[in-house]
Formats: sequence, C-alpha cells, structure tokens
Amino acid sequence: MALEEKTLNPTQVLRDIEEIKNLKARYLRYVDIKDWTAWDTVFTPDAQIEMGGATRTRDEFVSLTSAWLEGSVTAHTGHMPEIKVTGPDTATGVWAMDDLVIFPNPDGPDVGFHGYGHYHEEYWKLDGEWKIHNIRLTRLHLDPMPGGFPPGI
Repeated sequence: MALEEKTLNPTQVLRDIEEIKNLKARYLRYVDIKDWTAWDTVFTPDAQIEMGGATRTRDEFVSLTSAWLEGSVTAHTGHMPEIKVTGPDTATGVWAMDDLVIFPNPDGPDVGFHGYGHYHEEYWKLDGEWKIHNIRLTRLHLDPMPGGFPPGI
C-alpha cells in the first residue's frame, strides 16, 4: 500500500466516494434532460473524453454531444461503481453502463441503439468539489433500434 493511501482518513474516503457517485449521477441525468450548461460543470476545465476512438476536450465533447443528441430521447445508467480514492484530491473509477439512444422517426421505425459497456474515469477535487477529469468509454455491445443505427455509429 502506498504511503499516501495509508494516510487517508477512512471517513473522508467514504464521503469522497459518495460525492463521486453523486457526480456521476448528475453527469447521466444532465445528458438525459439535455441540460448542457449543467453537464459542462461536471468536468474539470482541461478534461479529456475518449469515446468512439476519438479523444476530445471538454468543450468539444459538450458541443458535439449536444448537437448529435438533438431531437433524441436518451436514458443513461451507471451501475456497480468501483471507486478508489488515490489521494486527498484524486480518485479513479470504473462504472458498468448502459445507454438507450432513440431518434424518433415519424416516417418509419425509430433509429438508435441500446448500448452496454464501461466508463473508466479519473476524478480531481477542485476547490473542494469533485469533477471528472478523464473518461474513456469502452463498449461491449450495441443493439440497433428497428430503424437501424444512427449515422456515425
């Protein structure tokens, strides 16, 4: 065990884990309710997000995601968090996840997918508040909607 891990206060570690769980819950909820201004606040200013083989800055990710999901109905969930507080202001986590993304099609079957995978994350505490510093999404499986996958998938 690293010296820093031995010196962490166990009660504070439990508080930090709960705060990180709430952070991730906000991340998922803000996407589904399309509150892009609030969603932007869950990231560090220099966050890096890797999804679909591309790494993006926070600003790029929020801009591209908000544009891509316009008109969609989404439901994101995170499960079974494995959170490790690595220092007073740093932590890592892995979350099992699934997401449902539907683009309603009034002229035929809906387009979209139901996906499964894992979020691999790094968290930093800035000014006393936990933020997501890095995300890497690994996909295990995607099921298409009856109308197929949306462009770009």
